[in-house]
Amino acid sequence: MSPEAGPTHPSAWRIWISASRPRTLPAAVAPVVVGSAMAAHDHRFDPAAAGLCLAFALLVQVGANFANDYYDFAHGADTAARVGPRRAVASGLVPPAAMRRAMAAAFAAAFAAGLGLIHWGGPWMLAVGAASIVSGVAYTGGPWPLGYHGLGDVFVFVFFGLVAVSVTYFVQAGRITGYAVLAGVPMGLLAANILLVNNYRDAETDAAANKLTLVVRFGRRFARAQHAASLGAALAAPFLYAAAGFGAWCLLPLLAAPLAWSHIRRMAAAGAPAEDVALLGDTGRLMAVYAGLFAAGILI
Repeated sequence: MSPEAGPTHPSAWRIWISASRPRTLPAAVAPVVVGSAMAAHDHRFDPAAAGLCLAFALLVQVGANFANDYYDFAHGADTAARVGPRRAVASGLVPPAAMRRAMAAAFAAAFAAGLGLIHWGGPWMLAVGAASIVSGVAYTGGPWPLGYHGLGDVFVFVFFGLVAVSVTYFVQAGRITGYAVLAGVPMGLLAANILLVNNYRDAETDAAANKLTLVVRFGRRFARAQHAASLGAALAAPFLYAAAGFGAWCLLPLLAAPLAWSHIRRMAAAGAPAEDVALLGDTGRLMAVYAGLFAAGILI
């Protein structure tokens, strides 16, 4: 593509960066940060294992985003009526076959990173990696797409919360503790909120394509309640660690409470889908801030 291309014809690297959906990537990074902080708290931090966990999580997230781009186009969920960043396949910037190849390449690279974790976690890492990749495809692809049946939030909570934090901790510490699993709960809730805000914005076009997300099934009032409840539960979780003897520094995530409250108010006040575009990016940043504060509190 020529360097003289205008804003309607972005360069190839900009197209692929946009297709990877950078605003969603905190959902991959944050649980690895928290799981590694838990391992460091127990004097078991291993930078090589943590790095492979981070690579795996990012590649699965990117692969799932590519799959979503392709399959939402195939199912008719991404149309000209959709508000938000344009999708690469639906807008004609990337041919469907090229997106399928990119999706396969991202998942293959994730699988390769997962193989490296066998050294620390044993052969059952194969099962964890395979399940994560299959779920990444099944979110919008396959004969029964999870996201089209209202199960996307559950998928995100489990794999970007409980699984991501627990596995990150396990491959470094060689065991699983209740506190490591519990740390995955706020991460899963905050990651699911990223998906929720996205689905809140796309409710009308999703309904037209018969994509029955929880927002489509139960309405915007339910979505706002789910969003607020998830934020409240995430902010309550550090109290359990403080009470268990981890120290008062574990309450550092409460510094994000004013930001969380502003998100609740913004969602309630949003009058048009376009107003949720900025909130989506800010929801990812809130997860990153929370994870950084939580990890710092655990380490201190």
